[in-house]
Amino acid sequence: MPLFVYVLGLAVFAQGTSEFMASGLVPGIADELSVPVGAAAALTSAYAVGMIFGAPAMAVLSARWPRRRALAGFLTAFVVVHVIGAVTTSFPVLFGTRIVAAVVNAGFLAVAMPVAVALAPQGKQARATAILLSGITLSCVAGVPAGAVLGDLAGWRSAFWAVAALCLPALVLVFRSAPADAASPSEVSIRREMRELKSPPVRQAMLLGALVNGATFTTFAFLAVIATDVAHLPAGAVSGLLAAFGVGAFLGVTVAGRKGNGELRRGLVLGLCALPAGWAALAMTGAQPVALFVLATVQGGLSFGCGSALIARVMHVAPGAPALGGSFATVAFNVGAFVGPVLAGFVTESTGDYRDAVWISAAIAVVALPLVLWRGWVTSAGPWK
Repeated sequence: MPLFVYVLGLAVFAQGTSEFMASGLVPGIADELSVPVGAAAALTSAYAVGMIFGAPAMAVLSARWPRRRALAGFLTAFVVVHVIGAVTTSFPVLFGTRIVAAVVNAGFLAVAMPVAVALAPQGKQARATAILLSGITLSCVAGVPAGAVLGDLAGWRSAFWAVAALCLPALVLVFRSAPADAASPSEVSIRREMRELKSPPVRQAMLLGALVNGATFTTFAFLAVIATDVAHLPAGAVSGLLAAFGVGAFLGVTVAGRKGNGELRRGLVLGLCALPAGWAALAMTGAQPVALFVLATVQGGLSFGCGSALIARVMHVAPGAPALGGSFATVAFNVGAFVGPVLAGFVTESTGDYRDAVWISAAIAVVALPLVLWRGWVTSAGPWK
């Protein structure tokens, strides 16, 4: 695999750390900026909204830019908004930086994904996608817990400075080794790519991605409170539980990235069938600490393994949309990540039982099964047909 694909993975790791670290910094932000905890917690939702609206807009805007200029520009903007976030004393400004950071993050992914796929050797495109996604899963394993610890030791602003610093090596390497080719207007047709994205296989893969990610983040958003209020674990165990989920996610993405197309299709079908049962098992046994840790790891692996395979599928069934395919897959996944936790919030507030969030994950995962069986993935002869 070309070294530059790993450079892109490093940048995605920094961006993934930023996306998820706010959840561990909420108390410090709320206290220092004198805002309600609920308002500080909305910083995570602001990022998701920015990703949803930013991905297609940035993909269209940057479709004809030289790849090096686009990657460097988005990454530079990401560094700048984190510096602003680290020094501001205004919560509205901080909120705005989270939206802008998400928009440029979406733009970076929109360019990085087709670049990684194009650089990958024949038959290794799924692995290139997995390397990018492993940056996100590694941020769950190492980046987010480290950000929480750093926030406790040196204040929440230090976490923003750390993300900005983490982006700098990737930015230098992008300037030095990114492909400098420019896409000419004759090579990129937004209208043609949009028609490609309307094909049934592409729409199905995106819908499945939204459902899988919705189920994933519905439970992920409530893992900490399930650990403390349901399993009665000490607060210090939360970072370990989140890291266990992240380890599973990293393993799932890694395994998916090393499979050939045919194996990946069969593994995706099996994973999608196993997900509802796993979420149901977690809902029933979440009060038991050992079961909670084991099932969080397993579900992290299944969820992110399936998610990685679905993104690879979007890129495979939309070869005529190299500029927009990755960005619209990002939109689909972030819609799920936004809607699922919001739905779970309404339900758990009504019932008072945080395990109901996991039952919602199981229900969302069940909805995905007919889509797989209807298209006949289990019995289709050719890979990814």
